[in-house]
Amino acid sequence: MKNSLAIFISGLEPLGKKVVRFGIVVVFLWIGGLKFFTYEADGIVPFVANSPFMSFFYQDPADYKKHINKEGELVAENHQWHIANNTYGYSKGLGVFLITVAILVALHSLAPFPSMIGSILIFIMTLGTLSFLVTTPESWVPSLGDEQHGFPYLSARGRLVLKDIMILAGAIITMSESAKLYLDRKR
Repeated sequence: MKNSLAIFISGLEPLGKKVVRFGIVVVFLWIGGLKFFTYEADGIVPFVANSPFMSFFYQDPADYKKHINKEGELVAENHQWHIANNTYGYSKGLGVFLITVAILVALHSLAPFPSMIGSILIFIMTLGTLSFLVTTPESWVPSLGDEQHGFPYLSARGRLVLKDIMILAGAIITMSESAKLYLDRKR
């Protein structure tokens, strides 16, 4: 019984690789599509505004805390600030990028080299996303009266970012798999 189970499980690696690729494609298509909606654009503002690599996309990144909309909330004055700040323009551009890399990764069997490039871009982007743990104060539970705040207490934003370690690992799998297929076809 134990051997049969182990034999079965030992053959699951090819399926696992397909599921990793499928998962990356679904996540990037879905989240990329959501970047066209106000609430999602509002939600990434602390990350972008605090990033030394991305804050230049905003007109006034230092002033974001005065204009935060809670998820599902639409305050007209804040919305106007976000329009002027380029919050929505940046988010839509990011959405196009995310959808593009998802499509590239999905093209693995048809176009392995572009698929490899898509995975490389996801790998690089994920490193940038993980940097938010260092650059974004909202990644950590704030001091609100108890002892459980700051490092290592991740806020909801921090927990969201930390999961990108798995996407980084998946991108390594998909890029290497696409590179192998590309090289096999070149022979």
